[in-house]
Amino acid sequence: MNATPSFGPATGIGSLPGTDAREAAKASTGSFEDFPFLPELPARGPGADMIGRTAGLLVELYARVEPSGWRLGDRPGRDTRRAVSWLGEDLDALEEFTQGYEGPLKVQAVGPWTLAAALELRNGEAALSDPGACRDLAASLAEGLRLHLAEVRRRVPGARLVLQLDEPSLTAVLSGRVRTASGYRTHRAVDRQVVESTLRDVFGVQAGGPVAVHSCAPDVPFALLRRAGAAAVSFDFSLLTERDEDAIGEAVEGGTRLFVGVVPGTDTALSDPAGSVMGVRTLWRRLGLPPGLLAEAVTVTPSCGLAGASPAYARQALAHCVRAARSLADNPE
Repeated sequence: MNATPSFGPATGIGSLPGTDAREAAKASTGSFEDFPFLPELPARGPGADMIGRTAGLLVELYARVEPSGWRLGDRPGRDTRRAVSWLGEDLDALEEFTQGYEGPLKVQAVGPWTLAAALELRNGEAALSDPGACRDLAASLAEGLRLHLAEVRRRVPGARLVLQLDEPSLTAVLSGRVRTASGYRTHRAVDRQVVESTLRDVFGVQAGGPVAVHSCAPDVPFALLRRAGAAAVSFDFSLLTERDEDAIGEAVEGGTRLFVGVVPGTDTALSDPAGSVMGVRTLWRRLGLPPGLLAEAVTVTPSCGLAGASPAYARQALAHCVRAARSLADNPE
């Protein structure tokens, strides 16, 4: 039985500013000694963006950049090769800075539903418009993730991997708010059971390890994600409303980890670390949850990726997450 904890007290979401893989890996591993993550650097261009990076992981499906976005095609092209090359660079850098590391390590990819909403078929419509295409995409993604996780385990053998799937479009998929190519209509809402079973299948690639689902959109479907098997849900704390509170209370009582995004993702003056997590303490009291559970149930993160921040602020935000998590652990009340 592996006694290593599944999660650490604080981590990043995924994206960082800049184009230097070594600098990014150094920032991630230096800031989060207990829970580093594999950084993403979208400023490098197409293929380093979240959709392109995940398209590069797909098995027997290929995508290329068109003026309208990423489109599925017949064969790997320059854009896919670029995505694969940059991911290799990022893994080299991570491996260099995690020599001898033992503990949780997070890797991110786009989840099947956000991918289906973003990738276009040959006719220019989203893959979301075709149930068969959605199934093929999810199966290809699952196989690609299985290979990717095996590669990360090979490079960082002491790590306990946490797979984070980014699903910012999930709520729009569930509520029929994803626009068609013309922009005049929206795609029909996908049945919740289909969404849940597809997620469960993709989560299965983690072979017993934890899966976190991240969305910095409003109305995160906490209950659906838990039923699908997510061990953690990552969200922008500032977007919570009262109607989310029961679902959050049930999630915590059911053992689901909360990745609370409390540190702004773009440059701003940061409050003291205790102030950043004051809302989390207040929510805990309102839900009647034991304060001692806070450190066990919460990982502190930025509210979303840091790609739009300055490098100096990004480093400051990561350090602030660590201090805010310490404040929660030291003074849960």
